[in-house]
Amino acid sequence: MKRITILGSTGSIGTQALEVVRDHPTVFKVTVLSALKNSELLIKQALEFKPDVVVICDESKYIEVKNALSALNIKVLAGEAALSEVAAYQESDVVLTALMGSVGLEPTITAIKAGKDIALANKETLVVAGELITKLAVEHQVKILPVDSEHSAIFQCLVGETQNEIEKIYLTASGGPFLGKSKDFLSTVKKEQALKHPNWVMGAKITIDSASLMNKGLEVIEAKWLFDLDVDQIDVIVHPQSIIHSIVQFTDGSMKAQLGVPDMKLPIQYALNYPDRLKNDFKRFNFLDYPNFSFQKADMETFRNLELAFTSLRKGGNMPCILNAANEIVVAAFLNDKIGFLQMSEVIEQCMAEISFVEKPQLSDYLETDKHSRILAGELVTKNIV
Repeated sequence: MKRITILGSTGSIGTQALEVVRDHPTVFKVTVLSALKNSELLIKQALEFKPDVVVICDESKYIEVKNALSALNIKVLAGEAALSEVAAYQESDVVLTALMGSVGLEPTITAIKAGKDIALANKETLVVAGELITKLAVEHQVKILPVDSEHSAIFQCLVGETQNEIEKIYLTASGGPFLGKSKDFLSTVKKEQALKHPNWVMGAKITIDSASLMNKGLEVIEAKWLFDLDVDQIDVIVHPQSIIHSIVQFTDGSMKAQLGVPDMKLPIQYALNYPDRLKNDFKRFNFLDYPNFSFQKADMETFRNLELAFTSLRKGGNMPCILNAANEIVVAAFLNDKIGFLQMSEVIEQCMAEISFVEKPQLSDYLETDKHSRILAGELVTKNIV
């Protein structure tokens, strides 16, 4: 059996991962579960899957979780520091990092150093410190298995192609709920509109990122490190149907794509049980249901977050870390009606211009950059309350 640690078990990816485990009880065993603050769902999950350890990051909810699980032989830990402790848990084979934001960085590093394969759903880990993470993975001989549908698609297309050189990859984007909209329209949109994604069911933060195309920008940065690519080898095309999840073009001009209906459980299942595929009852794609596929160029003039992501990747160093930290602050502000949709890009750009650039950052530099970027972004949001 594959023994699984799920960091972020109460979020969208974590709950779907547990659905996969539930469907394959003889294949997977959950050993660790963690939640930020949703103690009620964490308790429910622990009672069903009976892990060895659970972590509730919100320390004020420790007693509640501890008491609820007192009849079971489950160790209960509290606080964000405990995430790194359980990431190295000896009785786990694979660590699914489904944490939100840069909080996933240090537990992922700890898990890699402990020799655990990483099923990576926390894209911010590679956005913030991709060079550091990939070097550590090589050093400790662990696999980084992408869970994002786009990166999973590329990963699947590259199976059996290790000897063949990639010419280009195409990350596909749905375009989100505001595809084709103008800046005038976007200047007045509210969170309720931005949270209505046409194809995917995701958490609030990633849904806003999708609406602003920042999600695709973060995926561009992640792809560079996952697949050892130059910036010019990565392109983004808008594919509103969300059936072709991404495409690889090889040096002979041949292209391979991975297709399927929008369902995160498929890439989750593939990462958890790699290299073997498991039978399932997921909805199957039917070409007759989609007689037409359409594609268009991403509008980086209107949706400036995507261009800012490319800019940060070309600059390198700690610039993607600045981008990511500032974005987390502005998305939270937008969700709390403190900033406009287009203002998010303005704040991120100003942070990229003002935060000190570090060309060859170490872990301490990333952590300092993250801290200062969040502070500056918060100050800029306060000055520009809508």
